[in-house]
Amino acid sequence: MKLDYSVTLNLEFEDMTEAVKQATRLAMRDMVVDIAHDAVGMSPVETGNNRRSIKYEASGFGAEVGIVDQSKTEGAVYSTSGYGGFLETGTAKMAARPYFKPALDRNSPRFPEKLRSRINELG
Repeated sequence: MKLDYSVTLNLEFEDMTEAVKQATRLAMRDMVVDIAHDAVGMSPVETGNNRRSIKYEASGFGAEVGIVDQSKTEGAVYSTSGYGGFLETGTAKMAARPYFKPALDRNSPRFPEKLRSRINELG
């Protein structure tokens, strides 16, 4: 007995590549939103100005300031208060009170699961 099994693939690689790129951008946006949310919650509070100044953007989404390169899959979380970096790293007269790095450390391990979820949404 001879079995002959053939498979014909009709994959649209360009469409698939674009869909995976879009899923990656969405996962990046999800990650950036989560990091920003945690950074707001962890930001030191005196007046609340720094918390209110925390912004974010990701490739293809919210290019308010234009920090990320739209041709790449990038994300940014930043403070526009003018002193957010000093809070994060400290100065000669003030101890560091990190809030961005802990937010990044807390959320970065979740990126693969977010990407997997977005790819699964492709069907």
